[in-house]
Amino acid sequence: MLFEDDERCQSPLPSPMIETSEARAMLTSRSLIIVSLFATFAWGSQQPPSSQAIFEKAQRALFAGDYARAEQGFREVLKLDPRSAAALDNLGVVYMRQQRWDSAVEAFKQAKKLAPQVLGIDLNLGLVYYHKGEFPQAILAFERVLKVYPDHPQARFLLGMSYFLDDDFARAAQTLEPLSDKEKNNLDYLFVLGISYGKLKRAEASTQTFEQLVRVGGDTAHMHLLLGKAYLDLFQNEKARTELEQAVALDPRIPYGHFNLGIVYQRMGMLEKAGKEFDEEMKVLPREPWSYQSRGTIYLDQGHPGQAIPLFRQALALNKQMPDSLAGIGKAYVRQGQPAEAIPYLQKAVELQPQTATLHYQLGQAYLKTGRRAEAEKEFAETERLQAQAREKQEERLSGKLPAPELPAEKP
Repeated sequence: MLFEDDERCQSPLPSPMIETSEARAMLTSRSLIIVSLFATFAWGSQQPPSSQAIFEKAQRALFAGDYARAEQGFREVLKLDPRSAAALDNLGVVYMRQQRWDSAVEAFKQAKKLAPQVLGIDLNLGLVYYHKGEFPQAILAFERVLKVYPDHPQARFLLGMSYFLDDDFARAAQTLEPLSDKEKNNLDYLFVLGISYGKLKRAEASTQTFEQLVRVGGDTAHMHLLLGKAYLDLFQNEKARTELEQAVALDPRIPYGHFNLGIVYQRMGMLEKAGKEFDEEMKVLPREPWSYQSRGTIYLDQGHPGQAIPLFRQALALNKQMPDSLAGIGKAYVRQGQPAEAIPYLQKAVELQPQTATLHYQLGQAYLKTGRRAEAEKEFAETERLQAQAREKQEERLSGKLPAPELPAEKP
C-alpha cells in the first residue's frame, strides 16, 4: 500500500453551512491523498514467485502515475493468486487516484476480508468513504485504526474531521485536541476546532482558537475566508460579512470566497448583492454546482421562476443528486401554474431526502393543484409526522432527557 502524507495537513476547507450537502462537497473537494504506509513493500515480498515480478512492475507503474498499467498488473496478479490482499489493496489505491470511489470500496473490502489484521486497509477504506461524503462509514474505519494505534496522527486527524462533518462537534473536539501541538499552525485544523468549540458553547476556547488562527494566518485572503466561514457557521453574520469582504478584496478569485459572501448577503436580505456574488463564484469555479443552485434560489425569491429554472438545471447537470435544485425546479413550475410539470422533480427530491418535511409539503401542494387529493393528503400527513418528530427531538434536547439505558445482552 501507499501513503502520501504531504497533503494531510492541508485538509479540505469546510463550508460555513455545515448542515448542508454543498458544505460536505466543499469540504471533500480538495484532495486528501492519504493511503496507508505500513504494508506496501513487505506485502510485495509475500507474493508467490510466479506473480512477484508482475506485482513489483505494477507497483512501479502506480508510483509513476500510470494507472492503466498498474490496474492491469494487479489484475494479472489476482488471476495467478486470487487471495492476494496486497494486490487488492493496491488496486484500491489505483481506483482512489482516479476517483473511482465505488470500485475502491469494493477492492478494499475484499482485501480486508483476506487480511483483517492489516489496519492500513481500514485507513484507505475510511478515506474513500470520506471522499464520498459517507462520514458514518468513514468514522467506523478510522475508529478501528485508532483503537489499535491511538497515537496515529493521520487516522486521528481524519476521524476528527469526519466527526465534524457528521455534526458530532463534541467528539470532533475531543478527537482533535490531542493534535494541538502538532497542528497549532494548521489554519484548517484551527478552523474546524474553533467551530466545534463554538457549537459546544465553549466561548473562551473558541475565541482562543480563532485568535491563534489569526496569528498564524496573518492578513491573507485565506485567513479572512476561514474566519469569515467560522463566523458564518456560528451565525455571526456581520462579522462574517466583514471577513469575507476582506477575503475577496485581497483575492477576487479565492475559491468559495464569493459563494460564502453571497450566503451572508442572502441571510441579510440583500438579494441583489447575493446574486452578484454567486455570479462571480461561477466564474471562479464553473464546475461547482452550488452557486448555480443558490443563484436560482435568489431568482425564485425575487419572483422570477423562469430565470431560476435554467440555473437549477445547470446545477443538476453538474451533480444529479441535488434535492434542493430538483425542488427548486418544482417550485418554479408551480409558481408558473404548471404543477403537473413540477411533480416528477419534487418526487425525485423526496426520494433523495425522504426525511425533509418541506419537500413532502411541496409535493403535496403540487398533487393538490392537479386534483390528486389522495396523494396530496398522504404527503401532508408525512409532513406532519416529520414535523412532530423534529419538535419532539428539540424538546428532548432542551429538557435534558437521557436516552434509555442499553439492556444487557441475553446470555445464550
